Amino acid sequence: MFINRKIIKDLFQLLLLFSFILLLSKNAIAGQFKVTRVYDGDSITCVGNGVTIKVRLVGIDAPETSKKKNAPGQPYSQQAKKALAGLMLNKTVEIKGYGLDRYNRVLGEIFIDGKNVNLEIIRRGMAESYKGKPASGFNAEPYLEAEKEARSALKGMWILKEKYVSPKEWRRMQKEN
Repeated sequence: MFINRKIIKDLFQLLLLFSFILLLSKNAIAGQFKVTRVYDGDSITCVGNGVTIKVRLVGIDAPETSKKKNAPGQPYSQQAKKALAGLMLNKTVEIKGYGLDRYNRVLGEIFIDGKNVNLEIIRRGMAESYKGKPASGFNAEPYLEAEKEARSALKGMWILKEKYVSPKEWRRMQKEN
């Protein structure tokens, strides 16, 4: 009986990917990954152990980039993307998973040398704490405190003061247009 080696390899990679997603969805550190792409201020792609995963940084909501070509996006969206890329693009990270979002991305806290990147983005004023339902087992309190401090210090997007629009509100307004 002839078995195609490519099919076996593909099945093995699929099994490996499923295992990593299962690990990441159980609040576990699932090893080291290299960040290969930063989509915006709160979404990345990582590669490790032969699998590629998309990660939505849990606990934060960064200004939205535009989905329309040549449209500017939300104020501070490009700065947030560049800040995140500067912290982690092409670097090795550890991910603590909190399940999957509705787009099947891993909800994760990202760590580099023990430093929580999600919190750092909020401290820099490049994202607010996520205001929706928190992921199971996730402690949002440090994120709320970091946002409060960044707002008080007028860091990053908080310099906009009363002109600031939350990413959630901005998304709602875009749907109406």
